[in-house]
Amino acid sequence: MNNYLLRGIGVLATVGALSLLAFSLPSGGEARGDGGDDRMPRLTHAAWQQECASCHLAYPPAMLPRASWRRIMGGLDRHFGEDASLDPATQADILGFLEANAADSGNSRMGSRVMQGMDLHHPPLRITETRWFVRKHDEVPHAAWSRKSVGSAANCAACHRQADAGAFDDDTVRIPK
Repeated sequence: MNNYLLRGIGVLATVGALSLLAFSLPSGGEARGDGGDDRMPRLTHAAWQQECASCHLAYPPAMLPRASWRRIMGGLDRHFGEDASLDPATQADILGFLEANAADSGNSRMGSRVMQGMDLHHPPLRITETRWFVRKHDEVPHAAWSRKSVGSAANCAACHRQADAGAFDDDTVRIPK
């Protein structure tokens, strides 16, 4: 009888230990070490997709802090040389979404990486001005940004083939000629 009891306790202890191990491992690509660290949370928001993606990639909110998104959305009438004005309700709706999912919202590991070394007294207006972006692209020759097929560093989708799905890992990069 004691032998069966000891086996049962041993089985329960093993299952419990394996369960704890399984739930403590990072999920997705992070556990495999295959670049999952550069994947943004997959988000959907109708107005953000419709309005922002009509001119450029709907940049993942986790690429900038809330203060940056406030500055950007507060200056849509002069949005990087364009008038991207929106009606107040749509603008407020998109800003709320961007703030809720910003790099400093605590919703993603990627946002935490973007925030490392961020000067919140002078939040950047451009993703390309963040330390995270500069560090991740330090091997890209400056001439690549001015290629007609790329256009600028702001054109993520030119090289990151799955940028619209939030994938910015090295495995999905192809710098066009």
